[in-house]
Amino acid sequence: MTGAVPTSASMLTRAWLQRGWLAWLLWPLSVLYGLLVRLRKTMYRLGWLTSERLPLPVLVVGNVVAGGAGKTPVVMAVVQHLQARGIRVGVISRGYGRRSRDCLEVLPDSAIEDVGDEPALIQRRTSAPVFVAARRVEAARALLDSYPHVQVLVCDDGLQHLRLQRDLEIGVFDDRGVGNGFLLPAGPLREPWPRPLDLLLHTGEQPAFAGLRARRGLASHALRSDGSRIALIDLAPGKPLLALAAIARPEAFFAMLRAQGLPLAATVALPDHHDFSQWAGNVGARYTVLCTEKDAVKLWTREPTALAVPLDFEPEPAFWTAFDQKLTPLLRSAWRG
Repeated sequence: MTGAVPTSASMLTRAWLQRGWLAWLLWPLSVLYGLLVRLRKTMYRLGWLTSERLPLPVLVVGNVVAGGAGKTPVVMAVVQHLQARGIRVGVISRGYGRRSRDCLEVLPDSAIEDVGDEPALIQRRTSAPVFVAARRVEAARALLDSYPHVQVLVCDDGLQHLRLQRDLEIGVFDDRGVGNGFLLPAGPLREPWPRPLDLLLHTGEQPAFAGLRARRGLASHALRSDGSRIALIDLAPGKPLLALAAIARPEAFFAMLRAQGLPLAATVALPDHHDFSQWAGNVGARYTVLCTEKDAVKLWTREPTALAVPLDFEPEPAFWTAFDQKLTPLLRSAWRG
C-alpha cells in the first residue's frame, strides 16, 4: 500500500521546478498563454470587460503559482484573526473539484461533493459563513444577502479573478517560489511575475525570495470524526500507522508525521482533491489511518475511524502588523460609506 499514484500532473509539477526539456517543449504554449492573460487584463483595464465593486472590503488570498502553496491555512488564519478582532467576516470560494456549479452555502452537513473540500474545512474550522459558486461574484452577493452584517469578505483564491474588485491581495508561496519562472503549462506561473501584491507570505522553510514568513507544523494531537482528540504520542504503541494525503505535496505531510516520532508503516500519496470514491474502506481494521484535515472531511464518510492531524499555522507577528495597518483604513472607509 505504500507509494504514490504516478500521474502526468505529478510529472509536470516536477518539470516546473527547472527549465528542462519538457519545460522548453511546452514553452511556445506558455507564450500563447501569456498573450491571453495580458489581453484579458487589458480588456478589464479598458472597460471592455466589467468588474464589480462590493460595498465592503474584499481580501483575496491566492497563489500566483499552480499546484498549491498553503493557501487554505492562510485563509483560515486570516478569518480567525479578524474574528478575534471582533470583525464579522465571510468567505467565498469557487470550490475547486466539486460536482455542482450552483451557488451554495457551505453548512456543517453539506455534501463535500457539492461544496468542495477546502470550503468545507474553512467552515468547519472557523464557523464563518462560507458560500461557493462558479463565479465568485455570485457567491459574494448570496453571502451578503444572507448575512448583511458581514464587514469583511475573504476570497479563497482568486488573484486572477478580475471580475471581482479587491482591496487587499495576499500572495502565498512555498519553498518552490515561482519555480522555473515560466507561465503555464511550461511552468507553474498563472500570470507573469513579478506582479504587485499587498502582502507576500512564505509558508515553507526556505523561502525562495524576500517576504514575510509563517511557521507551520503538525499539532501534537489528532482528531476523531466526533471531534474528540487523541495525543499523537499515544498512537505509536498501537496498530501500525498508515498515513495518506491527497494534497499538493503529500510527502511534506508524511515528513512532518515522522518528525513527530511516528513510525509510519505505510504511506499513500493521492492526487490533490482526490474524492476517495474508490476507497475500499475497512483499512482501519488493520491500520490506524492518519490523514490531513482537508482529506478527513471526505474520508470520514468511508473510513470513520481515520484520524485527522491538524496543521498548526501561524504567520510571524510582522505579518499581522502589516495586515492590520492595511486593513484599518479600508474598514474606516467602508464605515464612512
